[in-house]
Amino acid sequence: MNHPPPLEQVGVGVVVPYDFALDRELWRWLPDDVSLHLTRMPYAPMRATVEMAVHVSDPELVARGVADVSAVSPLVTAYACTSGSFIGGLAGQEALMAAMMHAGAPAALTTSGALLVALRHLGITRIATATPYVAELTVGLTSYLAEGAISVTAAAGLGLISDIWTVPYEATARLVREIDTTDAEAVFISCTNLPTYDVISTLEAELGKPVLSANQVTMWLALSLIGRKPVGPGQQLLER
Repeated sequence: MNHPPPLEQVGVGVVVPYDFALDRELWRWLPDDVSLHLTRMPYAPMRATVEMAVHVSDPELVARGVADVSAVSPLVTAYACTSGSFIGGLAGQEALMAAMMHAGAPAALTTSGALLVALRHLGITRIATATPYVAELTVGLTSYLAEGAISVTAAAGLGLISDIWTVPYEATARLVREIDTTDAEAVFISCTNLPTYDVISTLEAELGKPVLSANQVTMWLALSLIGRKPVGPGQQLLER
């Protein structure tokens, strides 16, 4: 029996906080010839607050993750954490990028940096934001976006400090509907630990505008940087 030859695989490295639980969701955006190589930061007993965001924004911790995954030679490495890459503002995001490149990543990105790239790609400057965060982190996202010349028309969070990956799609969709405004050109769902894959296209059809999520923009940019197209039927970012 003849078998087709195996696809030649290329790799995407992903550094994530210690509590990241959505490996399977990230894989769903991948074409068959791309593999993910994930590594987690060392465990720290913290709740998902500003304190944790500051802890996981340490360029040295992220650089260590880049070095750990470099043994399998990914073509690009992403730091998949929204709050950890926006809490220090644009300067903090740039420091993370510099540390990742210095640690050996041939190409690098962060989730919050990928969000700005995606918004520029779509020509969008006004968004509403839905987060699972406590209020201080939701405000921090607004401040970061303002530095990137993005206006936030409305923002709301779920106030969660743990187990964010257990939030059902229905709760996320309800928050998006509540926070959307007529002058928002798109809605962004923050946090890489919040499941979003199966609600994006449905919400876009309902609201008539792009709905972006943290994991979506991360994987979109990572794959774009290595010349691959993400898999996400009906997701507007991936079709433009």
